[in-house]
Amino acid sequence: MFQILQSDINAVLERDPAARNRIEVITCYAGLHAVWAHRIAHAFWKRGWKLTGRTVSQVARFFTGIEIHPGAIIGPNFFIDHGMGVVIGETSEVGRNVILYHGVTLGGTTLNKGKRHPTLGDNVVVGAGAKILGNITIGHNSRIGANAVVIKPVPANSVVVGVPGEVIVRKLKQESRRNKPDLEHGDLPDVISESLVALMDRVDILEKQLHEHQEPAAKPYTPDHGVWRSDDFVI
Repeated sequence: MFQILQSDINAVLERDPAARNRIEVITCYAGLHAVWAHRIAHAFWKRGWKLTGRTVSQVARFFTGIEIHPGAIIGPNFFIDHGMGVVIGETSEVGRNVILYHGVTLGGTTLNKGKRHPTLGDNVVVGAGAKILGNITIGHNSRIGANAVVIKPVPANSVVVGVPGEVIVRKLKQESRRNKPDLEHGDLPDVISESLVALMDRVDILEKQLHEHQEPAAKPYTPDHGVWRSDDFVI
């Protein structure tokens, strides 16, 4: 148990540049307090002291704003950054080296008493406000973009963006090979822009077929500071 608590402190120091020393982490990080309270509550839960476990969980929720059901299984090196509004359901399972940001929900989608919450693999990073719902598995080394809503299983080494979440498989990065989470959670693909480019390319081909006698217009498909421009429109 002491080694797990030590790994929780190390997880904060390794992944939050604002953390200066162990004393600051122990005294000032609500995410760490919530995780430690959960480890105590989970120990009671496994021994059949259900009410005691729930009570510890509710006290931690009151002081930290983070709700972790005592039945959830949390692996080592777990880090909740900022943490306010995080909800982790009863049958959730979280692997090693996982990071959750504020507003994340690991929720259920059924009234069945069995497994109804997500399973997160190792080295998963879940961005702020993301919702992962149902008995689904998020593969190792994956990143869930901020505010994504994930309702289907995600293969390993993937990035998920959008509502509902769209899976984009990526190559395994060096950080993942060293069993570290990919902290570049703001580096997300722009699926809408890629779709627009494909659509405009298709329109360009059709226009050329219809108006072969006209001079083809210059392609307006290069964004200028995130704005798409042409003679006819601005997006």
